[in-house]
Amino acid sequence: MSKATGTGARSSAPHGADSHDVIRVHGARENNLKDVSIEIPKRRLTVFTGVSGSGKSSLVFNTIAAESQRLINETYSSFVQGFMPTLARPEVDVLDGLTTVITVDQQRMGADPRSTVGTATDAHAMLRILFSRLGKPHIGPPSAYSFNTATVRASGGITVERGAAKTKTVKATYNRTGGMCTHCEGRGKVSDIDLSQLYDDSKSIAEGAFTIPGWKSDNVWTVGIYAESGFLDPNKPIRRYTKKEMQDFLYREPTKVKVNGVNLTYEGLIPKIQKSFLSKDKEAMQPHIRAFVERAVTFTTCPECDGTRLSEGARSSKIKRISIADACAMEIRDLTEWVRGLKEPSVAPLLAALQQTLDSFVEIGLGYLALERPAGSLSGGEAQRVKMIRHLGSALTDVTYVFDEPTIGLHPHDIQRMNDLLLRLRDKGNTVLVVEHKPEAIAIADHVVDLGPGAGTAGGTVCFEGTVEGLRAGDTITGRHLDDRATLKETVRKPSGSLEIRGASANNLRDVDVDIPLGALVVVTGVAGSGKSSLVHGSIPAREQVVSVDQTPIRGSRRSNPATYTGLLDPIRKAFAKVNGVKPALFSANSEGACPTCNGAGVIYTDLAMMAGVATPCEDCEGKRFQAEVLEYRLGGRDISEVLAMSVSEAEEFFGAGEAHTPAAHKILDRLADVGLGYLTLGQPLTTLSGGERQRLKLATHMSEKGGVYVLDEPTTGLHLADVEHLLGLLDRLVDSGKSVIVIEHHQAVMAHADWIIDLGPGAGHDGGKVVFEGTPADLVAKRATLTGEHLAAYVGA
Repeated sequence: MSKATGTGARSSAPHGADSHDVIRVHGARENNLKDVSIEIPKRRLTVFTGVSGSGKSSLVFNTIAAESQRLINETYSSFVQGFMPTLARPEVDVLDGLTTVITVDQQRMGADPRSTVGTATDAHAMLRILFSRLGKPHIGPPSAYSFNTATVRASGGITVERGAAKTKTVKATYNRTGGMCTHCEGRGKVSDIDLSQLYDDSKSIAEGAFTIPGWKSDNVWTVGIYAESGFLDPNKPIRRYTKKEMQDFLYREPTKVKVNGVNLTYEGLIPKIQKSFLSKDKEAMQPHIRAFVERAVTFTTCPECDGTRLSEGARSSKIKRISIADACAMEIRDLTEWVRGLKEPSVAPLLAALQQTLDSFVEIGLGYLALERPAGSLSGGEAQRVKMIRHLGSALTDVTYVFDEPTIGLHPHDIQRMNDLLLRLRDKGNTVLVVEHKPEAIAIADHVVDLGPGAGTAGGTVCFEGTVEGLRAGDTITGRHLDDRATLKETVRKPSGSLEIRGASANNLRDVDVDIPLGALVVVTGVAGSGKSSLVHGSIPAREQVVSVDQTPIRGSRRSNPATYTGLLDPIRKAFAKVNGVKPALFSANSEGACPTCNGAGVIYTDLAMMAGVATPCEDCEGKRFQAEVLEYRLGGRDISEVLAMSVSEAEEFFGAGEAHTPAAHKILDRLADVGLGYLTLGQPLTTLSGGERQRLKLATHMSEKGGVYVLDEPTTGLHLADVEHLLGLLDRLVDSGKSVIVIEHHQAVMAHADWIIDLGPGAGHDGGKVVFEGTPADLVAKRATLTGEHLAAYVGA
């Protein structure tokens, strides 16, 4: 009796394991965080808010998620850790109560041409197994249906060692059946070079036939080698070349030749162009080089496989008259129904797993995609939702999920579905941390952490912690703007003309005819997958005046910063050089002025084998990146390192007047401040910028171009509620200065502020692709005939 009572007494007392119900962060100093200390409840949904650059990502991703990953890596042996990426410990005093973190971020999926939605998830692998079991005729194992696997056959003698130095030669054969189309090598497209863009065949080489950028007649490495090689007559027009001369001119293998006494390698024009231009990253090219490549190279659908990427054998094998190419081309919601109709007991577990994966696509709002869709063509929001799929059916609990603005790219109609998924992950017993700006997503939080009060050095502190109601009542920037609502314009601008689109049929568009007004702010909207990007990016007539600012990430190393990216450093270096009477190259940390000890990096990297490498400030330049003698040269009382440490706002004032007055620099700084980046420091590495900051940096750079039509792809991405008003002012200024602005957007504030709205739908995928409304926002609200109209009416309180 007493024993039973004792057991009962023990069971009623709190268990020690239940006391670990918070993630405790103490003294976080990563990036701009200022000794942040905070307790985050476990098994709850916590939303982190604050203006762009306030430190949300630094706390959630660079501190909590990074330390969890580092501690997990340390559980492996030193040998295994040697093959893993080394992670440095975040700048934080104490991190308690961490669980395994799964990060679902906005990073776009690899743009490799062979990566598709199917290969990026498990769906394509399961389909290949399914066809290898049930496909008729049977053509081989799962690899026979893979467009990433080539068919290989080999035979020959192999040497086998047996016992003490006994060897025997054995004849062996090797066969592997792959499904790759041999013509396009599994890419679905073939590239062709337009020779008319490389040279004018009516001229001879001596007359300047080449039209390739940088190929001048006095350049021995390019034009000179063709003129003096001896294989060609430099004075004969190219169109009169013999068959052999044309072969040597275009395709000759690398051959050693002597030109003006110098040994050089002659190579046919086509392979030379492929190596010098086509093998390089197009995004990193100078604008005129990129324009040349886009003109010279044409991509067409592979005639052998008709774009399916698969061999004839893989296309011939079918299940119920459907090949694997047909299955991958279907919209996923249609494919789900087809798989549901397959009743084959021998592969029942496989069918169940495939069904679950495909159902997850539909549930998460991506049923309009096809498995053959290239992964690189997904938007940031779509890529993030594709990554979520593998976690929805997971049996794991007590995991911390970290999301970076999961509502990006979602129409207001779709946000509720995303909210339900986040709550489902929480209800399974997981901790869900979300960085978010949308009021609809903040509203479902159990706990809110608001960082700020400003951005950059003005941020990095916790301004509020508590419930959504507490945030709404609190006196923080987020709290004050949580219930902000833009109003419909009383008068809209009259268009100055129109951009005609006729018969647009890219992706799911259905022969769309639409006139986009010029001289106005035009918003193209519609549910995710309705055809907005296809219409704007795929159908607007190519013209020099169109400037497109999309969501592709900025490419750059740790040495790249806002000053180098925007071209601001050039006028600054020239100003320093002019005042001090020296060369501009001295004021570049990537050129002559670089500290020789750290090569201008500012830090010394020490490799510690399987432990995280350590980056310590360079002792010679103290992290300033320049030689000591360079820092003796001054402009307006500041050296170059002090100028690069300034914020955009400080620099704008510094270069605006006095001895440092530099109009060219001031103009660029004005544009950076205009897009709300006044808090960034000029020398801050691009790798530390958030997604929203990178897009606005690109916008500031493009604002200097002479384009008459600006195309923006969701410019509110990563923007705080308080900054949206600033963005609307910027868009107004662009239109008032004579530009035409076309915005792909879901944010109701931007829709309400538009002069003209084009709404696509009514649904996604094959249920979309039509213009369901075009007119003023007031008309859209009055009619309420579309999903967008209903949500916009509710937003403005009509």
